[in-house]
Amino acid sequence: MIKNVHGNTVDHLGEAIVAGRYPAGSAIPPEPMLCEELGVSRTVVREAMKSLVAKGLISTGPKVGTRVLAEDQWNWFDPDVIIWQSKAGLTAEFLRDLQDLRRVVEPAAVRLAAERATVQDIVAIEAAFAGMKKAVEEGGDYVTHDLMFHQGLLRACRNRMLVQMSKALGALLRTSFEISTSRKDGPRNSLPLHRAVLDAVIAHQPAKAERAVIVLIEGAHDDIEAVLNSRRRLPRLNMPAPLLRAA
Repeated sequence: MIKNVHGNTVDHLGEAIVAGRYPAGSAIPPEPMLCEELGVSRTVVREAMKSLVAKGLISTGPKVGTRVLAEDQWNWFDPDVIIWQSKAGLTAEFLRDLQDLRRVVEPAAVRLAAERATVQDIVAIEAAFAGMKKAVEEGGDYVTHDLMFHQGLLRACRNRMLVQMSKALGALLRTSFEISTSRKDGPRNSLPLHRAVLDAVIAHQPAKAERAVIVLIEGAHDDIEAVLNSRRRLPRLNMPAPLLRAA
């Protein structure tokens, strides 16, 4: 997606903050300096600052000016923040936080999905699974379909807050999926685990669905730990998802 001047300005400043060019507690340069540096108007800079305040990266005040906040105050559910972190470099701490989040949210969410999923929900999740299977067998974009599968499960909870969370979790989950996909036979081995989750949701068996997704999450955890221990380069979310080769 091509961003406008506002979006590009937010990206430029957000990336600079997350990369540490403006450390926590430091002041952001004044408007005239940013306007000159970025070649944009004061209005654009002011609107960009409002966006960064909303994302928890900075605070503004009449006497203290505009200052960078500590990482623990950033909105880690904002996809932009996740992408900026990916560009700056994913960390082991970040990925382990992600795994903890999945362990807390997904089992309970899948349990609800097994209780509440409609025919339309199941059709959408089935389509995502079919896309994953096709990518494994014929080559193609496995990661995007994997993401659609998990977001479909969250939507099937029929809970507005979890639906909103599915949007925010997208960038987080993609990190995990790309790492799993990078492992030899990772996608092929994960297919039956995804199928087990889907079959339990279709059968409206909450406990079985919960157990199945826990197995899936633990497999992803093992994949992430293996990649971290190997010191291989971690994926960058600003790049298109990698494609599988035909079997």
